[in-house]
Amino acid sequence: MLIHEKNNFKSSEVFSAKEVFKNIRNFLAGRFVGATKDDVLLNELIKLVFCNRYLTKKEDNDILIDPLDLAKVYREIFDKIKIQFPQIFESNEQLLLDPVSIEYVHNELNKLELFNLERDPIGDAYEIFIGENIKGQSGQFFTPKNAADTLVSLVAPKPTDKILDFACGAGGFLISVLKYYQKQNYSDQQIIQSLDNLHGIDKDDYLTNLARIHLATLTDKICKITMADSLVWDKDVLNNYYDQYDVILTNPPYGAKINSGSKETLSKFDLAYKWKKKEGSYLKTDVLNENVPPQVIFIEQAINKVRPGGKIGIVVPESLISSKKYSYVVQYIKEKCGIDLVIGMPEELFKTSGKGGTHTKTALLVLTKKDVKLKEPEYLFLAEAKWCGNDSRGRKIDKDDLPIIIDNYKRFSEVLKIEDYSDLGFSIKKDMVENFILSPRYYNPNVIIQQKKLSNTHNFVKIGDLIDQGIIEFKTGDEVGKAAYGTGLVPFVRTSDISNWEIKSDPKQAISEELYSKFKASQDIREGDILMVKDGTYLIGSSAIITKYDLKMVYQSHLYKIRLKEQNEFLLNPFYLLAILSSEFVQDQIKAKTFTQDIINSLGDRYKDLLIPIQKDKLKIDNISSIVKKSISERIEARELARKARIDVLN
Repeated sequence: MLIHEKNNFKSSEVFSAKEVFKNIRNFLAGRFVGATKDDVLLNELIKLVFCNRYLTKKEDNDILIDPLDLAKVYREIFDKIKIQFPQIFESNEQLLLDPVSIEYVHNELNKLELFNLERDPIGDAYEIFIGENIKGQSGQFFTPKNAADTLVSLVAPKPTDKILDFACGAGGFLISVLKYYQKQNYSDQQIIQSLDNLHGIDKDDYLTNLARIHLATLTDKICKITMADSLVWDKDVLNNYYDQYDVILTNPPYGAKINSGSKETLSKFDLAYKWKKKEGSYLKTDVLNENVPPQVIFIEQAINKVRPGGKIGIVVPESLISSKKYSYVVQYIKEKCGIDLVIGMPEELFKTSGKGGTHTKTALLVLTKKDVKLKEPEYLFLAEAKWCGNDSRGRKIDKDDLPIIIDNYKRFSEVLKIEDYSDLGFSIKKDMVENFILSPRYYNPNVIIQQKKLSNTHNFVKIGDLIDQGIIEFKTGDEVGKAAYGTGLVPFVRTSDISNWEIKSDPKQAISEELYSKFKASQDIREGDILMVKDGTYLIGSSAIITKYDLKMVYQSHLYKIRLKEQNEFLLNPFYLLAILSSEFVQDQIKAKTFTQDIINSLGDRYKDLLIPIQKDKLKIDNISSIVKKSISERIEARELARKARIDVLN
C-alpha cells in the first residue's frame, strides 16, 4: 500500500500541486487534438498518474529521457493497469496523448509528492480540471480539504468504525479519514484493514468513478463506492452496504430549486412533510412538501443510517440551522440527536475564484445519535471561523482559524472558562439554545463576557419582554414605489438617510403631499420616536431620533419605528434608549442575530431577542440622557440653520 511515497527531492523543491496541474491543463488543452474538454483531459492525466506510480516503484522515474521510449514504457504499464483495475478502465482503452505530451506530463508530475496522502495532490487535480464544471450542478460543491479534515478530526473516527459518505462526490471525506488515521499514527496494517469499512455512495456515475480512482491511486485498492440514490436506498443496488454505520461524514447537495426525489421517495421521510407550529413546538402534518430542499432530507437520512451512539459529521447551509423556515428541522435534530458542536464557516469557504464556487455561508455540524445507554452532555461547543485558508477569490492565504478551533474543542471537556471564550471556541448550556437557532454567531461570546462584567452595575431585559409589558413598541414603515420618487417635497426616509443619530436634512428621495396624506395616520410619527435600520448591509442597527423638524415624512419598510411609553418602571427615555441601542453590547447582538433573507441581510423579528443593559444608578441614566439630548439638539439646530441659510440666499 503506497500511502506516503516520497520522491527524491528536498522539501524546498516541492511545488504547488494546483500550479502544476494548471500548467498541465493549459499545455494539454493547446496540444491535444480532438479534445479540449476538461473531463477528457483529466481522464488522460489519470492514466498517466497510475503509470507514474509504477515508475516510482521501479525507481526508474528519472532514467528515461527519450520521449518515444518514455511513451512506450507508459503504454506497457497502462496495459497492465487495465488488468488490475477493470472497475476503472475498459479493456480497450488506450493512452491518447502523443509522446511529447506524455513527456511533459511526466516531468511535471515528478515535481510533486504525487502519492503523499497528507498533501493529496490528486484532489487538487480534480479541482483544477473539473471543479468549475461540477460546482453548482445539482447543488454539488467539492468540499475544501481543510473543512473535510476539520470535520473528520472533530468526529475522531477509529479504523474499526464503519464509515459512510452517502454524497461522496470525488471521495474527499474518505481521503480525509485515511489522512486522519495516518496522523493518529495507526499502523499501515490497521489503515489497510480500515478500507473495508470505508463506503461511499453518489448518484453521479462520473463522480463515483473519480472517487474510486482517488482512493485507488493512494491505496492500490478499489474501495466500496457505488452509484446510487442514497435517499431511495435501493437494497438490490446497495445489498452489500450496512443498514447502519458507526459514522456518517458528508457534504450533501443543497439548494431550494433542487429536486429531492419522487413523491414515493419523499413520503418515507418525516421532514418531507409540512410542519405546523403549535404552543412553541412543531408538529408534523399529513401534507407532503414536494419542494423540500435536499439538505433537509439528507439530515434525516443521516440520522436513519447511523447507529444509536454513532456520530454524524455534516456540512450544512447556515440557513438550515438559523432560519425560522427550518426551525422544525432543528427541533427534529434535537429530538433524535445530541448536538456536540457547531462551527460557523466564512462565506469564502467554497469560493474557488472570483466567479467560481459559491458565497453560501455554511456550518460544520457534529451530532451523536441518542442512545438510552449514553448520558447526553450538558454543554454545546460553538465556534465561528473568520478565516479558512482562502480569500473571496479562492486564492490561498495564511490565515486559517480551523486548526485553532480544533485545539479549542480538544480542550473543551465540560465547559470552557468564560475567561477563555472567543469566537474560536466557547460553550453554552444546551437549554440556552433559543428559537431553534444553532448558528454560533447568534450566541456571540463577547456578549456573554460583557454581560458578566456589567452584571454588578446593570440590569438586563429583553426587548420582547418590554413589548409584552407595553413599555415599548416596534412598527415598520411602507414602500411607495420608485415612480413616486421626485413627485413632491415630502421626505421619504430610507435606510441610507440614517446617520449619526439623526435623519439627513435632505433625504435623497421626496414624495407628493397626496402620498404623505395617505400614510400620515398609519405611520403616526411623533417627536421622540426612534428609527432603526432593519434590513440592508452594514447599516443594520443604525438609529436616529425624530425631532420636531422631522415630523412631516414617510419612512420605508426597511426601518423600525420605536416608541417608548413615557412613564415606565425601567426609567427609559428616548435619549437613553438611543445610547443603549448604539452601544457595543447591543450592536454585537444585532450583528449576531442578523440573517440572510433572500438576497439581503435582515434583523427580522429577532430584535425581540436583543438584551438591553439598563444602569442601576438613576443618576447615571439622567446624566447619559442629558448628554445625548444636548448632542442631538445642538447638531439639529446647526443643521436647520444651515438649511435656512441655503434657502435665504435665494430670497
